[in-house]
Amino acid sequence: MTAPTDKPTDEQTDKPADEPSRELLPTATPAETRAAVRDLLRPHRRLAAAGFAVMVGATAVGLVTQPLLGRIVDLVAERHPAGALTLPVVLLALVAVAQGVTTALGLSLVSRLGETVLARLRERFVDRALRLPLERVEKAGSGDLTARVTADVSQVADAVRTALPELARSVLSIALTLVALAVLDWRFLVAALLAVPVQAHTARWYVRNAVPLYARQRVAAGAQQQQLLDTIGGAATVRAFRLEAEHVEQVTRRSWSAVELTMRGVRLVLRFYSRLHVAEYIGLAAVLVAGFLLVRDGSASIGTATAAALYFHGLFGPINSALVLIDDAQSAGASLARLVGVTAAPAEAHEPGRADGSAEQDTAPHPDGEAAVTVSGLGHAYEPDRPVLHDVDLVLRAGERVALVGASGAGKTTLAKLVAGVHRPATGTVRLAVASDDGRPVALVTQEVHVFAGPLADDLRLARPGATDDDLRAALTRVDALDWAEALPDGIGTVVGEGGHRLTPTQVQQIALARLILADPPVAVLDEATAEAGSTGARALETAAGRAIEGRTALVVAHRLTQAATADRVVVMDAGRIVEIGAHDELRAAGGRYAALWEAWSDTRARHLPGASRPANHDPQHNTTNP
Repeated sequence: MTAPTDKPTDEQTDKPADEPSRELLPTATPAETRAAVRDLLRPHRRLAAAGFAVMVGATAVGLVTQPLLGRIVDLVAERHPAGALTLPVVLLALVAVAQGVTTALGLSLVSRLGETVLARLRERFVDRALRLPLERVEKAGSGDLTARVTADVSQVADAVRTALPELARSVLSIALTLVALAVLDWRFLVAALLAVPVQAHTARWYVRNAVPLYARQRVAAGAQQQQLLDTIGGAATVRAFRLEAEHVEQVTRRSWSAVELTMRGVRLVLRFYSRLHVAEYIGLAAVLVAGFLLVRDGSASIGTATAAALYFHGLFGPINSALVLIDDAQSAGASLARLVGVTAAPAEAHEPGRADGSAEQDTAPHPDGEAAVTVSGLGHAYEPDRPVLHDVDLVLRAGERVALVGASGAGKTTLAKLVAGVHRPATGTVRLAVASDDGRPVALVTQEVHVFAGPLADDLRLARPGATDDDLRAALTRVDALDWAEALPDGIGTVVGEGGHRLTPTQVQQIALARLILADPPVAVLDEATAEAGSTGARALETAAGRAIEGRTALVVAHRLTQAATADRVVVMDAGRIVEIGAHDELRAAGGRYAALWEAWSDTRARHLPGASRPANHDPQHNTTNP
């Protein structure tokens, strides 16, 4: 697959030129989309063949109607007795029943095929979306991925459930009707084909204009959704900085961009319909003239001419449906290309700043038997020529608790995610000399924890599917969460998450720590895992986090320096580099960067204490009040 363009044009992103462009997730080419569809259909060849065969039979049976009606016309014109009409009328009834039964069966088979393929496509999309590098998703914006998994999937689903069966019927009806016209008389077929050039030109004109238009509509919808997510999700910040007018303007601009593209689509469809009507009138007039001439010359009966006219008139519906369904097909095709673009994307895409083949992560034993994690020459960048880590070397010994501290932007979270395997480094290696039974030697807990909708017990079992209720209660006890969990209306069976019982930030973080205990990885990475608790629950969460990482090698991005004070070693980072390493007391005594951070933090905490300023011999480590 061709690599996505690093910097999409303004037309691709549908953004004004003065706004920064997002690097949207890839969109598959037509060839890639067709290949993906063939791959999805390959396991269901028999079902596809059966559906096609039944639909052909149903259409062929239906085409017997026009000759029977023509026969009735001939019998009446030749003044046959009324009894002569019995047989063709009975045959018409039988044809109607047979066509109804076979059509229902054929549509059922086609729908089953479509739903099966659609389900498989959804599975592939979700599987690959979950494996995309976070940097790639962040650059595209969550709106792009959300639009694909909602609007694009819905568009393809509608096409599979309605457009695909109808298109199959229409195409078969057109093909077999033309054959039937030729059987009546080849001159009827020639007359009918006079409409084809107009229809073909109309179809080509429509496809040429519709394909890029619908692609831009999908991009505009994604941009609109992203702007809405940014504005609503950041409503508190928007209000705090009085940015309401600016954000309303941005939402309005995105919305009008989508509306304008939609109206262009409406105008395109109206012009499409008007051209189709011209083709219909040309064809029908030609068939009627041909019928008149053939009847006058005695080459065809009135009934045959009637059947030919009925055949062509019967083509109006299938031809219009087929051409109109091009509208749905193009829109669905654009959506399908966006879905396939994600399913075909490599799980580890080429991000800016990566040197291919320079990064590795394995579980081979390290020569130093005490080393659980060895970081060597680690470098990383989210944007070209803007590295956030520079040649980082670090060894975490088995069972050691190491705290990462430093100013915001120092690179702590990036290093933590690289060790956890969330990102792949641009340069250097992360070597893990540990293993686990489930193949997940490292677990990451951050301040952003999602609680899935469902019973609390099921949410906890995500970490260990086979865990018993006693296992769950033991993990909750370790993080001091059992009391409130048992106090819920249905205990650990209470539905939480979306639409369920609302949990506090502290409770949510305790669930994350309980999951860590249940997963039982040899290495744990905590990235400000207690930050969401606020001052009230901070001490309790720090205690819970300490219990959760007991017996494990732990790398803790410290939100509060009390976490660093209790660590075995403290790693101080600045501007993407490690500038100090040592125990808490050693670094304080050294009077370097960590000592300055501790002093500043202690002063801040002291100002929040009630009463007078702290005494000279005050030790901030024993302070229980958090800013």
